[in-house]
Amino acid sequence: MNPIFSKILIDVARKKLGAKKGSKSVSDKEIKPIVKNLQVELSHAIQDYIFIIIGVFSAGFGLKGFLLPNKFIDGGATGISLLLGNITTLDLSILLILVNLPFLILASKTINFKFAIKSVIAITLLAIVVHFVEYPIITEDKLLIAVFGGFFLGLGIGMSMRGGSVIDGTEVLAIFLSRKLSLTIGDVLLVINIIIFSFGAYILSVETALYAILTYLAAAKTVDFVVDGVEEYVGVTIISNENKAIRTMLIEKLQRACTIYAGKGGFGKHKESYDKDIIYTVVTRLELAKLQTEIDKIDRNAFIVMGTVKDLKGGMIKRKPLKK
Repeated sequence: MNPIFSKILIDVARKKLGAKKGSKSVSDKEIKPIVKNLQVELSHAIQDYIFIIIGVFSAGFGLKGFLLPNKFIDGGATGISLLLGNITTLDLSILLILVNLPFLILASKTINFKFAIKSVIAITLLAIVVHFVEYPIITEDKLLIAVFGGFFLGLGIGMSMRGGSVIDGTEVLAIFLSRKLSLTIGDVLLVINIIIFSFGAYILSVETALYAILTYLAAAKTVDFVVDGVEEYVGVTIISNENKAIRTMLIEKLQRACTIYAGKGGFGKHKESYDKDIIYTVVTRLELAKLQTEIDKIDRNAFIVMGTVKDLKGGMIKRKPLKK
């Protein structure tokens, strides 16, 4: 890391530890783990916001380069904003913030406050981009508009999710309702979008609604390609020499249950097998970035295997949001 940033982090860690210890002197040994944690948090934050910025500009291109000039709509909160933009005189940038605001308030309770703040930043950036950035109008062909408008919008949504935020709040509503009803998140999203497309057919035209469905499918498939879908849980297997510290972090800091497998390492120092505890836990896709950050703080060399889980029953994951 740059020496200037390193010095800043050391100073921050020294003040942070000094505030806890009062007048007692702070040693370099005590500062080192705090600096390491700050470095991990900073690098992950930079990576997250790079994803968010790419996502915002991609979504802006899909909206202003394809959908908005041709009065097309999409699903989700973005689709509601586009639909309202066609029947009111309000600017789309304002509608994006107003429509997503209730979902962001819900996100602070359903997921966590940090996620909600990042989503507020992402949606505000999208509103600014839509209002101020001029994109060229690419085509007037309706099929190309539906497919590629959906593609760039889906790419934007997916990249924002990779950055630990959303620019379309209906995913948050779907997560909330899935915990209350016996439906998967995918089922809830489908119902929401059927309602939106029905209004689109009534207010605009059946043809516009049909193209909107095509736009939504293109966007949904692109999101799947980027992040494997918001409606999937992720089973995480963690193999690390610091398994005790990671287990404690999962239980005490993130308040997530985990299972410990008694395993054997197959490639030791002398190519012999050796005993090793293996940790298994399940989180949502939106919580994965936070989990990876916390694991990196403890062991950057931890071997992590992630597999998608379509749905689950029981346990704490549906009842408790991830702690900050």
